[in-house]
Amino acid sequence: VIPENLVESGLFGDDKSAFTGAVAAKPGKLETANGGTLFLDEIAELPQSAQAKLLRALEDKRITRLGEVKERVVDLRVVAATNRVLEDEVKAGRFRQGLFFRLGAATVVLPPLRDRPREIPILARRFLAEACARGGREVPLLSAATMQRLGAYAWPGNVRELRNAIEYVAATAAETI
Repeated sequence: VIPENLVESGLFGDDKSAFTGAVAAKPGKLETANGGTLFLDEIAELPQSAQAKLLRALEDKRITRLGEVKERVVDLRVVAATNRVLEDEVKAGRFRQGLFFRLGAATVVLPPLRDRPREIPILARRFLAEACARGGREVPLLSAATMQRLGAYAWPGNVRELRNAIEYVAATAAETI
């Protein structure tokens, strides 16, 4: 669990006097994304205090860096993702209802990878090619048996787990897998 003040510093930025040892002011993600789009992954994991400040920032289009009193204007879109059902999180009191409504202008529900087995070979080949390119290696072939095993696995970690598995393969495998 990341301490709340670090989460808030990452989102809103901080003044050079906000922390012991800080030597310079630093803009946060909201300020950096000004005029564009900010992707917030695992939005349901945000502490309640950060949720409240994020909601206020989205509604007022203003932020204040930690350790400052000066407000800064921000104009951005937010795309957020979570693996939780936010309606349930709101009902349980773990996610602010106002932020849920603010973020819920357009919702895309993406089924887990296990429910999209036709995508597994496409993703596996792409991840393998990318990992091999980064490592300066030739791309090994994925055999039919390997593809069958990949398709049979439930992938509880979804696409991230598949990517990590394929990156391991890229680092360790021979010519045909």
